[in-house]
Amino acid sequence: MSQAPLIPPQAQSLHDRSIIVDGLQTSLWGRPIFEEMRAGGLTAVNVSTVLWENFREGIDYVSQWKHFLREHADILRPVRSVADIHAAKAENKTGIIIGWQNTSPLEDKLDYVEIFKDLGVGIMQLTYNTQNYSGAGYLEENDSGLTGFGREVLDEMGRVGVLCDLSHVGDKTSADAIAYAKGPVCISHVLPRALHNVKRNKPDHLFEACAEKGGLVGISLFAPGLAAGNDATVEDVLDAMEHVINLIGEDHVGIGTDFSLDRPRPSDWLLWANRDKGTARTLTEFGSVKINKPEGIRRMTDMPNLTARMLARGWSETTIAKLLGGNWLRVLDAAWTPRP
Repeated sequence: MSQAPLIPPQAQSLHDRSIIVDGLQTSLWGRPIFEEMRAGGLTAVNVSTVLWENFREGIDYVSQWKHFLREHADILRPVRSVADIHAAKAENKTGIIIGWQNTSPLEDKLDYVEIFKDLGVGIMQLTYNTQNYSGAGYLEENDSGLTGFGREVLDEMGRVGVLCDLSHVGDKTSADAIAYAKGPVCISHVLPRALHNVKRNKPDHLFEACAEKGGLVGISLFAPGLAAGNDATVEDVLDAMEHVINLIGEDHVGIGTDFSLDRPRPSDWLLWANRDKGTARTLTEFGSVKINKPEGIRRMTDMPNLTARMLARGWSETTIAKLLGGNWLRVLDAAWTPRP
């Protein structure tokens, strides 16, 4: 195991002052992970392990988080608004944004969008890997685009104040959703296909379209999306971030680590995650092969090193504060403000 890097005082000070938002994690939830959120200085996290669940199982996920938030109220607090994220910072806690990576818990009931919003679900990824009622995931054999029902889901998300995520969504469905959406969307955890041509990454034109709608692209730490793979370092992550910043500007880029900490490969959960609908064909090998996080940012406790390496590149403190969380605050505030 590599030794934790020494953090220069200026970087640690900036990290400690900043609001830091992680656009997505699927870690093994429990006290050790919650304490690590605090140790890494995370102000808010989109906790997004809903992948293939139906309505009842979506309710169970919300219920699980209600328990977590009560039992760990000394270090966690629920987030329903940007004001809650600021409060988490002031209280030295981590704010929990309940999110999904699929709209499968909606089943085919449009009314369920508002029900889950009322229960605290603030971010919904439109599809996960394959086809659902709204459109196609990036591994669907034929990405036929956003469906009519999907357009109504986007309208309802806008009406009640849910942020739409497009990370695992197919290219055509993503393009359709961005074009149709009345407000900002996000691609919460992604890497640029221009730097490594794999299907899970996204092309530059989708980043540009997302930014033109006022949205946000969250740069992930997913090694298979980086050209160096398991040999990648934090510098490769920042190269990807720099590419996207140069493309769409520093106001539209953030972090979505895609941490799945403490989940061994293989594990029942990861094998389930990588099967279509959890039970059908195996879609990827990611549930069983070794995948390292990039050297220098392998745990949440390494997050200050990300800040340090940004400073080492000559990025200004103002820019870094936006990338760490300021841009997420803007997009969340816009998306969580209901539109008629």
